[in-house]
Amino acid sequence: MSQLSGYRPGETPVGVKRRKITPYLFLMPVLVFFIAFYYYPFLRTIFTSFAVTDASGQFKKLVGLKNFQMIFNRKDFGTILLNTLRFVPMIALPSLLLGLLLALLANRKAIHASRLIETMFSLPMAIASASAALVWALIYNPVIGVANFLLGTNINWLADDHYAMVSVAVVTVWLEIGSNFIFLLTALRGVPEELVESARIDGANGWKEFFHITLPMISPTLFFVIFMDVMSSFQAFGQIRILTQGGPGIATRVLVYDIYLEAFMNYRFGSACAESLILFAMMLAITMFQFRFENRGVHYA
Repeated sequence: MSQLSGYRPGETPVGVKRRKITPYLFLMPVLVFFIAFYYYPFLRTIFTSFAVTDASGQFKKLVGLKNFQMIFNRKDFGTILLNTLRFVPMIALPSLLLGLLLALLANRKAIHASRLIETMFSLPMAIASASAALVWALIYNPVIGVANFLLGTNINWLADDHYAMVSVAVVTVWLEIGSNFIFLLTALRGVPEELVESARIDGANGWKEFFHITLPMISPTLFFVIFMDVMSSFQAFGQIRILTQGGPGIATRVLVYDIYLEAFMNYRFGSACAESLILFAMMLAITMFQFRFENRGVHYA
């Protein structure tokens, strides 16, 4: 009866209270961190999106939905949204497919020096986007760049409306491949050998083995990788800032870069916070869409 009432044999009421409070004390540092660096900034962003601030970001007055009205009345905002929605699939799909292809190649036991190959494929993961963008800016240089030399072209990759977005996308895909490769290679090595051997004994060829055994077994990791690629695509900033600064014109200006311009160049913090909420709503909608179809395509062993 003492255990059912919450008491242990010989335990005092003070001991029971201390035992109940102890888990929350261990959680307190994490809760303080989340409140200070996640929840408070998010709530402050919501509040500021309905307000006008001075050049230093200090609150002046509430204006309701005027910040949102001003954003949607901008002539270039539709193009910025379209650029953002174009940029995400340009990153997510190629980085997923290339990461999966490289993981499949590295997972083959017949390939010698597989450890060296793994290191080479995962190296982009250790490089900051700003550093990578500086290197790629030299590669894209129309005069001394390697890109024109190898392709035999004479294109100003970062200043041409037709190539600027693709050029930035190539850099971003290159940055994403490393993490995708590591996650997918780990998933491939977790596929039970018994299932693969059974499929081969039953006469399954390589394609059937991949689509009916390998792909379902790594589907949770594929779902995670797709989710992370989409989220990071929405938040790509460093390479755009260094390579094109949103140009030429607004050809590569995506929503996250426009938020930076509104806040730190135009000092319109209310408008920037309103755009941040629009970006959050877009990411939330896509996340809900992904999780809605998770059970149809993801197999949890």
